[in-house]
Amino acid sequence: MPASGKARTGARPKAHRYYVYVVELADTVWNEARFRRANPDYRFAKPCVYVGMTGLDPDLRFDRHKAGIQSNRFVRDYGLRLMPELYEVFNPLPYDGARDMEVELGIGLREAGYAVWQA
Repeated sequence: MPASGKARTGARPKAHRYYVYVVELADTVWNEARFRRANPDYRFAKPCVYVGMTGLDPDLRFDRHKAGIQSNRFVRDYGLRLMPELYEVFNPLPYDGARDMEVELGIGLREAGYAVWQA
């Protein structure tokens, strides 16, 4: 039994409480010059996405973006939906793992032809 006197219930380690997430953006985000410059190799058959990391549940984080609370402008203005099929397999992660995975996931999606924005 842990020092607290309470038995562990098989919950994930406390350090693994961070998440990477991917938000699909409306294709009108392509009208933004900064977004276009960041994605010179974009293949128009793929979606435009935002890749982030959070200590919150990704659904809650998306809602906060849309409400303008600590939001990325592209997600607030163009965010359509979460794309769990692109990130769920990686979660949850420790902080350092989520920070690194955010970068790796963005790179991988860009290489696959997606237009990607990362904060």
